[in-house]
Formats: sequence, C-alpha cells, structure tokens
Amino acid sequence: MDFYEKLPNDVLITFYKEINKNIKKGILTKQMYYELGLIFSVMSRRGISLNKPCDLEEVVDSQIMKNIIA
Repeated sequence: MDFYEKLPNDVLITFYKEINKNIKKGILTKQMYYELGLIFSVMSRRGISLNKPCDLEEVVDSQIMKNIIA
C-alpha cells in the first residue's frame, strides 16, 4: 500500500479508473479488485470518495475489505 500512498490524488484516481475500465472490458482479471481496494483505502483516508465497483464484495472477501479500508 505504500506505493499508492506516495502517489498524488490525480494519479491515484486515474489509475483507479483505468483498472476498473480494464476489468469491465475483461482485459484484467477480477483479482485486480484487490488493487482497487488498496487505492480505495488510500483515497478514503485522504477524504476523497470513489465509487466502489458494484461487484466488489462478490469478488473480495468482506473481512479482507474491512481490513484494507480500516
């Protein structure tokens, strides 16, 4: 997560959107949701809201997501 914490907000948002877009296109696997969770966590701590992918909880175990976002 240190990698994401060092990135500026605009780069994080762009990275988040690109990963999400590629998952929807089937270019990246749903395992990339873990990366989205890390980005989401960093952005939440910075006070910036991002929309979680609609099926995030289906892919990532809810307990893991709670630990990531906490």
